[in-house]
Amino acid sequence: MRKQGRKKYPQEFKREAVGLVVDQGYTKAEAGRSLDVNPNLIRRWQREFEAEGGSAFPGHGKLTPDQKRIRDLEAENRRLRMEKDILKKATVFFVQESS
Repeated sequence: MRKQGRKKYPQEFKREAVGLVVDQGYTKAEAGRSLDVNPNLIRRWQREFEAEGGSAFPGHGKLTPDQKRIRDLEAENRRLRMEKDILKKATVFFVQESS
């Protein structure tokens, strides 16, 4: 049997689900029943939306500005470590050559 993966919901669907709770006064359970979604999922989407605001639910590999900055800084950190290691090896090589 084939194992079913997680169902993916588009960004607009998530925003509308949160809107039912926040703007229209539905409970999470009511919104979940009407959308055929687990209320805990709506709760998680609401927390994410409140924390991230307009950049919530980026989807399809898109990163929030903070996530992009972290990724860029990690790449720079790797590059600088490599450069440092190369300089260490070069220093050892030149010290051995001059003696």
